Amino acid sequence: MFGVHSRPGKTGPFFGRGKREPLTDSNLLLAITICIFAAMYTLSIFAFGGGFTRPQQFLNLFNENAALIILSCGLSVVMVGGGIDISVGGITALVCMSCVVGIDDRGLGVFGALLLALAIGLGFGAVQGFLISYLEIQPFIVTLAGMFFARGATTMVEVKPRSVQNEAFKALRDIEIIIPGLGYEARNGNYIDARIEPGVIITLLIVVIVFCILKWTRFGRNLYAVGGNLQSALMLGINVKLTKFRSYLLCGLLAGIGGYVYLMHTGSGSVTQATGAEMKAIAASIIGGTLLTGGVGNIIGTPFGVLAQGTINNIVVALRLKGPWWQGITTGVMLCFFIVLQSIILKYRNRRRIATGIRRSD
Repeated sequence: MFGVHSRPGKTGPFFGRGKREPLTDSNLLLAITICIFAAMYTLSIFAFGGGFTRPQQFLNLFNENAALIILSCGLSVVMVGGGIDISVGGITALVCMSCVVGIDDRGLGVFGALLLALAIGLGFGAVQGFLISYLEIQPFIVTLAGMFFARGATTMVEVKPRSVQNEAFKALRDIEIIIPGLGYEARNGNYIDARIEPGVIITLLIVVIVFCILKWTRFGRNLYAVGGNLQSALMLGINVKLTKFRSYLLCGLLAGIGGYVYLMHTGSGSVTQATGAEMKAIAASIIGGTLLTGGVGNIIGTPFGVLAQGTINNIVVALRLKGPWWQGITTGVMLCFFIVLQSIILKYRNRRRIATGIRRSD
C-alpha cells in the first residue's frame, strides 16, 4: 500500500503476477504497535486497577497529548521522506507566546491568533524546506538552527510567562465535550461525566486528513518513493526537491496547528513551553512504525506511539517512582525496543523476499 516505488510491491518480480504480500512493511509495523499498546494498557488495568479502569484516564491521554499527536504527525511526514525536523518544539513555544501577546495586547481575537499560528508554522516550514530541498543543506543542521531561532524569537516576544486574559479565548479553552455513558461514580457518590477537549477533535481530524494525503494523493506516493530510494525516485521522474519541500511545509503547518492546540489546552505562553516536544514526537513516530531511514510508515501508528508514551508515564506514576528521570528511562528503553524490533522484522522480511526471488528464478 505504502512505499510502492521503493520496496517490492504486491505484484513485484519476487512474487509473480497476482501474488500478494500478507502485509506491507508499514502495516505490519502498525499492527505490532497497536498490539503492544493494547497489551500494555490491558496489563496495566489488571496490575494497577484504579484509574486505569476508568475510561476518563484513557481519554486524558488524548486531552493531555493532543498537541503532541499533531506534532508527531508532522514528524512522521518528513521522516517518511527521509528527513527530520527538530524545530517543532520551539515553533510551538513561539506560537503560544505570540498568540497570547496578540490576543491580549494586539486585539487579534481567537480567529486572528489562529491565523498567526498558521503563518508562523508555514513560515518556518517554507524557509527550512527551501534550505533543505533546494540548497541541499542537512536537515538536522537546518532544523537545529530553526529550533534555536524559534526559542530566541519567543524571548523577544515576551520573556515572562503569561496567561491569556481574553474572555472569548477563556471560554474556548474551558469547553469540554461530554461522552455519554463513559463517566464514573466518585467516592462521595457524585457521578462524573467523561469529557474530552475540543483539541482532541481537531487532532483526530488532522490524523485522518494526513492519512488520506499520504495514501491517496500523488504527493503521498512520491514521498514514500523519495524516502525509500532517492535514486529510483529520480529515475521515475519524481520532482524530489519539490516533494521534500512540501513535506517540510506540511510539517511546519502542523507545528503551527499543534502550537495553537497546545495553547487551547494550557491557556498560557512561556519560553520553556514544549521543551523536548520534538524528541517526544520523533520517539512517537518511531514507536508508531515510521523508520528513520524513510520509505516506511503509517500515520495511524503515530497516535498510538504518543499514547504508548503517555501510558508509560502513567505506569511510572502508579509504581510511585518519584524521580523525574524514570519517565525518560522507560521511554528510552521502549524506544530502543521498538527500533530493534523494527530492524529484526524488516531484515527477516527482506531475506525472505530475496530467498523467494531466487527460488522463483531457479
